[in-house]
Amino acid sequence: MGKMERERKGSGMTRRETAIMTDWEFTLKEPLDQHFSPVHLPHDWAIYAPINKDMKQGEAQGFRDRWGVGWYRKRLAIPAITEGHVYHLHFDGVYENSTVWVNGVEAGGRKYGYSPFTLDITDLIHEGENLILVKVDNTSFPADRWYSGAGIYRTVKLVELNRSHLKPEEIQVKTAIEGNHATVTIATGVASLVKATVSNEQVCFAGEADNGVIRVEIPDVKLWSPETPHLYRVELSLYEGGKIADTYSLQIGIREIELIPDKGMFINGKPVKIKGLCIHQDAGCLGVAVTPEIWRDRLVKFKEIGCNAIRTAHHMFAPEILDICDELGLLVYEEPFDKWVGGLYRRYFETEWQKDLECMVKRDRNRACIFMWGVGNEVENQGQESMLAILRMLKEHLLTLDDTRPVSYAMNPHFKYESNADLSKVKDIQQFVDEVSDTEIYKLEDRIERIRRIAEIVDVISCNYQEQWYPAIHEAVPGKLILGTETYQYFRGHPDQMQNFSEDVPWMDVEKHDYVIGGMLWTGIDYLGESMGYPAKGWAGSLFWTNNERKPLSYLYESYWSDKPMVYMAVLDYSLADEGVKEHWDAPRYASHWNFPQFHKTVLPYMIATNCEEATMELNGKLLHIKKPSDFPNRMITGYLPYLPGTVVVKGWIGGQEVCRYTLQTAGPAVQLAFDAEEISVNAADVVHKLFTARAKDAEGVPVFRESAKVTFRVAGPAGIAGVDNGDLSSSEPYDRTWMHLYRGQVSTVLRFTGETGRVVLSAEAEGMYPAQLIIHVK
Repeated sequence: MGKMERERKGSGMTRRETAIMTDWEFTLKEPLDQHFSPVHLPHDWAIYAPINKDMKQGEAQGFRDRWGVGWYRKRLAIPAITEGHVYHLHFDGVYENSTVWVNGVEAGGRKYGYSPFTLDITDLIHEGENLILVKVDNTSFPADRWYSGAGIYRTVKLVELNRSHLKPEEIQVKTAIEGNHATVTIATGVASLVKATVSNEQVCFAGEADNGVIRVEIPDVKLWSPETPHLYRVELSLYEGGKIADTYSLQIGIREIELIPDKGMFINGKPVKIKGLCIHQDAGCLGVAVTPEIWRDRLVKFKEIGCNAIRTAHHMFAPEILDICDELGLLVYEEPFDKWVGGLYRRYFETEWQKDLECMVKRDRNRACIFMWGVGNEVENQGQESMLAILRMLKEHLLTLDDTRPVSYAMNPHFKYESNADLSKVKDIQQFVDEVSDTEIYKLEDRIERIRRIAEIVDVISCNYQEQWYPAIHEAVPGKLILGTETYQYFRGHPDQMQNFSEDVPWMDVEKHDYVIGGMLWTGIDYLGESMGYPAKGWAGSLFWTNNERKPLSYLYESYWSDKPMVYMAVLDYSLADEGVKEHWDAPRYASHWNFPQFHKTVLPYMIATNCEEATMELNGKLLHIKKPSDFPNRMITGYLPYLPGTVVVKGWIGGQEVCRYTLQTAGPAVQLAFDAEEISVNAADVVHKLFTARAKDAEGVPVFRESAKVTFRVAGPAGIAGVDNGDLSSSEPYDRTWMHLYRGQVSTVLRFTGETGRVVLSAEAEGMYPAQLIIHVK
């Protein structure tokens, strides 16, 4: 992340946060001088590990042989130690089982790899050079069931504070709205005098108190919502002896969320449906070592299709991602862990659940974007008393930390009958797991009874893949709203079974029922791990490929979620290679191109996605009459079209006027590569990584979908190539090279900028084609 230093100064004090991201060293061998090599943070050693189709838990970890113990070393220069100050070393995430030594003395660490932690190193450091050594142990089995990465993969900071200081985790901000007036109540976590300001670009309001609670009145308040994410900055100043001892600032949004049975969810009095995407934290060729600007680009693309919410599956994400959600107006369903006493977390639950739950809630309870807390996902013994006892425990403890948001749990569609064992005698986690019955429940009434038991505890009934049972659930529990925390993207189940390949599309259930507040697709963007089998290295049943390229089904959801007029067309193409998608999470193999040299006048199936009243189609200038979206249960127009090389144009119409169009054109041979722009500017202070995509085009500039040539990237200036990615999770081409083959006519590279200003020239070359060039002005 380059150099990042933020100071907050007052009379006689300095709070300083310095990101420590450069000039680290790393080894997977013994931590001896000759073994270390230089690295920058964030760092994920697993993404560079060799692909091993026979490795232990290969499907889960993308067949990247990440097992081992890594060591990180940093020589940290501290020019001066200020008397009366304390020094904290903060890690936003180390995966996993970390131990930290400072100048040879153990300072602490963290077991769970997704939770941040802070170490007080005041008594361990000295003026001059200090040695930080971090051990990261990834030998425990099992790893997560998705790609977890390995290493120090988030921000590390040195924080210098006055000995008397504010603690961010103890600060809690609550808001209340009355008409166009708001009251901001700030619990400061200290009994000393604290002064506060609440401001935006136009206004600033102040308050103070010495009893730990400050109230600030905001007239003519600007409210936060997904459409208008207005933010205020809260600045707190702690006084000691009449002087400022510390300052701390945070960003808040003022909004009111109501859950009304039978009616739905309301934000600031307006009904809102959750148009959500579940995501994992990795980003293709970067693994989990992802800087904020990469996620900003992704989240902006989500917003462009009408998405208004994400689910951070199934753990805390980096705080920078939530900062972006606050700014963009993306609602967030956040959860601290996946399973409780199964999977990876079984080795931590008994000793760590409280620490990890508190870590999440205290860090993020002041964020506008967090609209609901989750406390688990698809856990063992669902609906049985042993599971319900843990669910009650988690919810009750969470409410002591934040009572302003609903608390839920994401239910697996699978339920089992109770064991005959006496669960009152269960003494440990292993015995709990052993008591799980293997008898699946298929009777609807028995399933609904288990759901009813869970619904008595949670505030919202969160269902994974259970749209077909929504009416029965609502009839049994009419006082609770339903959220689809995971949904299929295209197919929907049947009341008699979980999976059924009907084309009803689960989003239709959200639109149909007021008591359903939304749905969250699994998943928004492809991710590493959770493969359905080699050669696939990850999960490909999503709306975007790993390099941010859109898949055809993303346009269908844009037609559901966005009001901006749009129309799109794709054709079924089963000549394309299997991407290894799990069947019910898959979709028909549509592709947006018009190149079928193997056919002559063969009739091809097509789809059209549009949010317009009607659409028309022209093939080489000839008008073809097609049905309206409203004539199809899922509003996706389908039909057949004979393959004749040339041009297909689809137009969207509203009120008898053309408002949008989309064109497919037969491409000739690929003769050139092209980036999406020829010249751009970036700010050196705001960008470390950025993704750029090169596309094969014919002589007329038409994209050549079927081109698969090898492309080599070259860069000159203050940047380097961090990785290459074409979105093909079944490819075994390494990410850490300067070359990769085109996949469906495109390939991307991620540049790492040095932090210096200057001119960067990025080029893409392929044999037999004119090269592409992009000029990047780094300011």
